[in-house]
Amino acid sequence: MNTLHAPLILDIAGTQLSPTDRRRLAHPLTGGLILFGRNWVNRAQLTALCEEIKAVRPDALICVDHEGGRVQRFRTDGFTHLPPMRQLGQLWMQPVLSTVPAATAALLACKAATACGFVLGAELRACGVDLSFTPVLDLDHGESGVIGDRAFHRDPQIATALAQNLMHGLLQSGMANCGKHFPGHGFVRADSHTEVPVDDRSLKSILDDDAKPYEWLPLSLTSIMPAHVIYPKVDALPAGFSARWLQDILRRQLGFQGAIFSDDLSMEGARHIGGKTVSYTEAALVALKAGCDMVLLCNQSTPSSAGGGQAVDDLLDGLWLAQQQQRWQPSDASEWRRRRLLPSAPAPDWTELMTDPRYMAALDALP
Repeated sequence: MNTLHAPLILDIAGTQLSPTDRRRLAHPLTGGLILFGRNWVNRAQLTALCEEIKAVRPDALICVDHEGGRVQRFRTDGFTHLPPMRQLGQLWMQPVLSTVPAATAALLACKAATACGFVLGAELRACGVDLSFTPVLDLDHGESGVIGDRAFHRDPQIATALAQNLMHGLLQSGMANCGKHFPGHGFVRADSHTEVPVDDRSLKSILDDDAKPYEWLPLSLTSIMPAHVIYPKVDALPAGFSARWLQDILRRQLGFQGAIFSDDLSMEGARHIGGKTVSYTEAALVALKAGCDMVLLCNQSTPSSAGGGQAVDDLLDGLWLAQQQQRWQPSDASEWRRRRLLPSAPAPDWTELMTDPRYMAALDALP
């Protein structure tokens, strides 16, 4: 089997690769893996797991949701506990001392954001992880429990400035970034993990508010993850399945040229398309045709998951069959964008990182 495009990001069940994991990872349509807390014991184990993954598939993109705050997969054995992004927004708004001017407080918040990005990226890379799905660009409207303190701020200008500085820190560590969830998940109360959120605002209202960070950051963002949210005044399909959102608005109107990941296809917001429940393969096909370069399927590989992991094999087989039937064709451009997310420099050694002056200065700058 030969292909020029490996669009599937899958997960694994345990703390080392099983024979089934190895088979799935070696499949030509698998472009990477996403790790979770269940894949963690300690740094040595995580490093060995990442080396094991690269031994099977050197070009695999090893990903994780590691933002800080309540969304941080690795928290022990030396990993720094990073603050929720809202804390950076609060630092911007509340000077440390009453004598500190507001502009100085903003600069201190930006410095702290850069420090968060550098520490986050450097620690992950020292263990072999390639990419964290961060920063969250959603605005904090005070409605979304699933976003909440993961957002920097309600003001798109402040959120953009802090996100850009965090991404600068990631860049210094040698890691790419992923802004999420385009065009914005913070306005809706429903959680797309368990429901299908609907945002009834007009396109103009969304572009003038929640989507502003994407308008201002197209040259800084290396990848984007759309929201499993329906914006009916723009398209009947959720953003991650909508060519209107991904191609017409994100790529052509806003000028974004980086990679687009779908959010997890196992989420409830991804299972209902066009008024019906669809299979993972059909959801993946809709996402890829709409403009996603890669699609994620998470939490389906474990023995305790529905079907005992069969959903992963069904997706691999289903997408391969769809390619043979000309229902979907690999994209050279998508594969190029995927490979651009892989780090270009060697990963730092953890022991050496602990005495790196940049790392030590970043630790001191954390809020």
